Amino acid sequence: MNRLRAMLVSRQGQNTVEYLLMLTVVVGVVLVSGVALKKYMPQLFDQIQAMISRAVNMLAS
Repeated sequence: MNRLRAMLVSRQGQNTVEYLLMLTVVVGVVLVSGVALKKYMPQLFDQIQAMISRAVNMLAS
């Protein structure tokens, strides 16, 4: 317990807390954007697949 308290008081402990907060924000942004993109991804993949198919058909002709 004393070690944890000393770490939180020291500058190294402060850096650790700052990095953990930044990591939490990054993970939160990734999760939120993943949920938002999940809605649009199937449509996007279908569009990409259609564009690739058209390009292949044009080359095969």
